[in-house]
Amino acid sequence: MADKSSANAYWAANKRIITISLVIWFFCSFGFGIILRPLIAGIGIGGTDLGFWFAQQGSILVFILLIFNYARYMNSLDREHGVDEQ
Repeated sequence: MADKSSANAYWAANKRIITISLVIWFFCSFGFGIILRPLIAGIGIGGTDLGFWFAQQGSILVFILLIFNYARYMNSLDREHGVDEQ
């Protein structure tokens, strides 16, 4: 990554995936757990309603999945821009 435009493209892609990840996590935790909870309250999962499950377990599991997805995406982005660790 020698030139300035390549560095700018790298950081723009990095900021884009961070923004997308935060929006997904916000929607799953705050959206499903609080705002949309009355709409999904009738759906049962694991002995409780889906809104409560998202508030207690779902947002954590989504966060873990987002971490692995971010790491996988950033490894491919690093290889694409020549800043990988090899």
